[in-house]
This record gives sequence, C-alpha cells and structure tokens, in this order.
Amino acid sequence: MKKILVLMIVAAVAIAMAVPAFAVMPGKTAEYAGGGAGKVVFDGKTHKDAGNKCDSCHPALFKMKKGGAKLTMKDMNAGKNCGSCHNGTKAFSTKANCKKCHKK
Repeated sequence: MKKILVLMIVAAVAIAMAVPAFAVMPGKTAEYAGGGAGKVVFDGKTHKDAGNKCDSCHPALFKMKKGGAKLTMKDMNAGKNCGSCHNGTKAFSTKANCKKCHKK
C-alpha cells in the first residue's frame, strides 16, 4: 500500500512539473518555423498584457502540447487558430503586416 501511495505522489509531481514545459508563460517566447515568410515568434507577455489568459486559447483553439496542431495561414485567414482573435477587430488581422509575427 505504501509503495502505491509513493508511486502516486511521484507521478503527480512529475505531471505537475511536465505541464509547464509545454506552455509559453508570460515573459517567455516560443518560436515556430514560418516557412518562407520567416519564423513566427509567439510572445506570452504581449498576449498577457492584452488581457489574455492561458485558457483564453487553450485547449479550445490550441492543444496544450507544442506541435499539437498544424497551423496554416489559410486557416488563420479563415478565422481559425490565431485568426479567431487576429481578425482585424479584436486584434490586428493575420492578413495585415506579416512582419508583426514573422521574423526573418
């Protein structure tokens, strides 16, 4: 019984420590390949400063695992993923200045 309890505690601690490894916390950035337009830099602080919380996008728009979904400009321009907010009304449009997200 003690072994099971210890194993459960170890598993809970391991899970608690692993979850933040997938997240981009405020003040941190994540970089993604952006094709010919250049890499995309996601800034957690910028999004937090705009009033967003992790659950504003996760898990409804994005899975909680890096690489969990393939993002395309076609989908974003159709209002999916980033485009659900970056539509020109709530935030700048994905169809606007590419350099806002893509960095060469």
